[in-house]
Amino acid sequence: MSRDATGFALSVLNQFAGSSLADKFGLRKLIETISYSSTKKGFQAVGLASRQFKAVNKLLNPARLTAPKQGNNLFDLNISDEQKMIRENVQRFSTEVIRPISAEANDACKTAQDIFLQAQTLGLIYCSIPESLGGAAAQRSQMTNALITEDLAYGDMGTAISLMAPIGVASAISQWGSAEQQGKYLPTFLDDDSPVASIAVNEPTPLFDPYDLKTTAKVIGNSYVLNGVKSLVPVGLNSELYLVAAKVIEDNQETEQAVFIVESSTLGLSVKEDNSMGIRASSLARLKLDNVEVNKAQRLGLDKEFSYQAFVDNSRLGWCSLAIGTCQAILDYVIPYCNERVAFGEPISQRQSVAFMISDMKIDLESMRMLTLRAVSRAENGLNFQKEAFLAKVMCAEKAMNIATNGVQLLGGHGFTKEHPVERWYRDLRVIGLAEGGIHL
Repeated sequence: MSRDATGFALSVLNQFAGSSLADKFGLRKLIETISYSSTKKGFQAVGLASRQFKAVNKLLNPARLTAPKQGNNLFDLNISDEQKMIRENVQRFSTEVIRPISAEANDACKTAQDIFLQAQTLGLIYCSIPESLGGAAAQRSQMTNALITEDLAYGDMGTAISLMAPIGVASAISQWGSAEQQGKYLPTFLDDDSPVASIAVNEPTPLFDPYDLKTTAKVIGNSYVLNGVKSLVPVGLNSELYLVAAKVIEDNQETEQAVFIVESSTLGLSVKEDNSMGIRASSLARLKLDNVEVNKAQRLGLDKEFSYQAFVDNSRLGWCSLAIGTCQAILDYVIPYCNERVAFGEPISQRQSVAFMISDMKIDLESMRMLTLRAVSRAENGLNFQKEAFLAKVMCAEKAMNIATNGVQLLGGHGFTKEHPVERWYRDLRVIGLAEGGIHL
């Protein structure tokens, strides 16, 4: 039985506070403060789109996260004790809180506000913000974010996207933002009323290519003027901050792809619902930029460290993690069903055709997981991961649909009905081969 919002969040906080990890990360005082305020006045609602972002911390240099220390050169698939603890809490949250309301979220085309508040209290975003800015990250955390994304998607992919979208924005600004950008935006993600944010890369064009953007950013004096349309933007209707990908035009010449930090209150920016077949709980929106003017300080990566290729690849690995979590949910659902479903006097799992199909689903799933984690590991350690990310995305786009199709097939006629969640997971997984942006590890 699922717990209520405050009770579940406080139980997780208390579990963390009782471990040595709270002292290790220097978070005990923060946890005690959150626990006290949560008990005293409950959770606060997410801020309105009229938020005025101000430079909270004035940094001289941007805070960059380093690669994790490697103890040896052995290929090690084990995760750290900290990651195990995070996964245990996220898995409980996913199965006890997200999964029971996933069908309702799909029908409502949005993730309920109390889910955002519970996820916020879990403190997942702390892993993406440097310690110097109030977070808990001393090193790059793509692997941790990939595991969190997978576990959230196990409950519901659309809800997972909604929860990971702001974390992705914070991760990108931590990785590439200037000192001014980090000081202005990152501290707000640690507030009780942290902003809703998302990444806008996709465009409503056939065979969309993230390296051939139609959205433009024309250089005019000390500003960029953005024009174009973005689609499949998660939580776009409620977002207060967007990372918008656009093609830079200077002196009437196309130069390069870039990403710009655009606040929702900027003139010329309009948003409307972008209804979809799947991931409906992520509240997809369409963004229109009509002569949206931002100053040059709003361009991500002013220190020339920015890599648009890595930006896109980090997003693709996020979608791969979503696919893995959802496919694991399908497999864990159909195996008990096939063991319990009796036809012609025996469980259908005893039929070779069924057993072989389930075996193929497991093989495909583990292939997806291995390729994805390999790419994520290389990204986290500062190595080139372009090829690995591409292979993982191609593998997940193909195999995820195979698993979803077989999941529906194994349920027979039930697989086509809303009585079982497999049809929804099938619709959700269709987006893996289409989406770009939205989230970021």
